[in-house]
Amino acid sequence: MESVASIIDGKKISDEIRDEIRQRVEGLQSKTGVTPGLAVVLVGENEASQIYVRNKGKACENVGIQSFQHTLPEDTPQEVLAHLVAQLNQDPNVHGILVQLPLPKALASFDVVAAITPEKDVDGFHPVNVGNLVTGREGFRSCTPFGIMKMLEYIKFELKGKDAVIIGRSNIVGKPMGMMLLEKNATVTYCHSKTHDLAKKIKAADLVVAAVGVPELVKGEWIKEGAVVIDVGMNRDTAGKLVGDVEFGAASSRAAYITPVPGGVGPMTITMLLYNTVRSAYRFAGQPF
Repeated sequence: MESVASIIDGKKISDEIRDEIRQRVEGLQSKTGVTPGLAVVLVGENEASQIYVRNKGKACENVGIQSFQHTLPEDTPQEVLAHLVAQLNQDPNVHGILVQLPLPKALASFDVVAAITPEKDVDGFHPVNVGNLVTGREGFRSCTPFGIMKMLEYIKFELKGKDAVIIGRSNIVGKPMGMMLLEKNATVTYCHSKTHDLAKKIKAADLVVAAVGVPELVKGEWIKEGAVVIDVGMNRDTAGKLVGDVEFGAASSRAAYITPVPGGVGPMTITMLLYNTVRSAYRFAGQPF
């Protein structure tokens, strides 16, 4: 069936936001002499994490942000990592700290994230920033859902009163996504592996955000005519092809807007990390953002 959905081009939106970020970096430098700095900490040999860290370094360079990379061995003790985070908290050249997850199993991820000062937690994972989101206060927002909100803004999707279904309840995407949609007056339903009759819930949704990590779990026929579909999934199918959590072809024949995989949500995540870092630098420099 011929596709009728408009594609939400994450690369294009991301490039536009990065142009704005670049201008903000130049503005801060010319006014105060401050260059925004992002410290990225990588522990261990996880190949996917190494790729993410390299991409973040290139993205920083692209917009004029200083990138400080700290690579530690797999067997790094908790106290050594904690000491590094404490040093970065005090470093005036560092405005954002990101500890690449997942950490090796021997390390307590929650304790490491909680040790980052909330004012430099540009990932938006610190309990204080999560609490700020839940209570509607100012703070850093988790980058993937924050990027999705920018995409919805870009297509001028009015969330007020809309029925939104989120599939997935992770601390990184699902939970904060729901809170951000609630902030914009959407009616939010969380779905997960224990949800009964997932298809029925999706069929009633004006907005579907799929973030569960199961290849093509969401069937195209479940999508309501004219809905907006945001696919956060990055999976390999049995043939090794990269696919999302949504059956893209069939969903495209029913949705009004849909994100592709790849090239949809992915580029937005790193872009919002850069955005948060620059915003942090402005705050530390005492400048309005």
